[in-house]
Amino acid sequence: MAIKSPSRSIVRPQNGSDQSPLDEGRKLVAEINRRNLLRGTVSLGALTMLTGCSVSDTDTVQSVLRAVSSLNDSVQALLFNPNKLAPTYSVDQVVKPPRFNAYYEIEDVKPVDGKAWKLELAGLIDNKTPWTAEQIYKLPEQEIIVRHICVEGWDYIGQWSGVSLAEFLKRIGADTRAKYIAFKCADGYTETLDMATALHPQTILATKYAREPITDPFGFPLRLRTSTKLGFKNAKWITAMEVTNSFVPTYWSKQGFNWFAGL
Repeated sequence: MAIKSPSRSIVRPQNGSDQSPLDEGRKLVAEINRRNLLRGTVSLGALTMLTGCSVSDTDTVQSVLRAVSSLNDSVQALLFNPNKLAPTYSVDQVVKPPRFNAYYEIEDVKPVDGKAWKLELAGLIDNKTPWTAEQIYKLPEQEIIVRHICVEGWDYIGQWSGVSLAEFLKRIGADTRAKYIAFKCADGYTETLDMATALHPQTILATKYAREPITDPFGFPLRLRTSTKLGFKNAKWITAMEVTNSFVPTYWSKQGFNWFAGL
């Protein structure tokens, strides 16, 4: 539905007011409201009353909103149960093909050369030897049929197969006492996962969808698939993985959005 512009007011500045602080703030508030973690109405007006700041004070508004967002992440992490399984579904409910999601259109996907591709390893890992796609495809597979939930409001049920991330971490001698696993992708996307989620029994490094190799638009040759996170946390076209105790900023966290993104 189209949104009509308000009528011109005789007291409104002739050239309009700077909306950039509000635009940035709305992005973060929308994300906070969507999760309902605060169980109430959060608005720029409420934040103004609480902090005494003006919404035209960009630095102050951003500081407050990011603090609330950080609190949201911390609370979600504390509430996360690493042993609780997400609901699973039957094969006849699987959507084929999976729905494409990225920060750009499907026409802009750049195919990855599977023969030249390697998974680079870094950080707190004993054996940092890179892995080829062929080596990963030979590992024991785990299959999960779970619901993919996008932050934009849509979802679908998908059937994913690949090596358990927990088992892969054991195989390469990763320090699972570390806090994070950071991923780099062929398209420049970055994502960081908390270790508890990485070790969750329904988190895999997926190589197949509906028992067929994943194709280019959906993360070939390797992508993350976790049942406990929103869709954007499931990094695609993975090229590197680092085990670390230092948080590595992600594509979306750099833009002010929540990082934990748990369901």
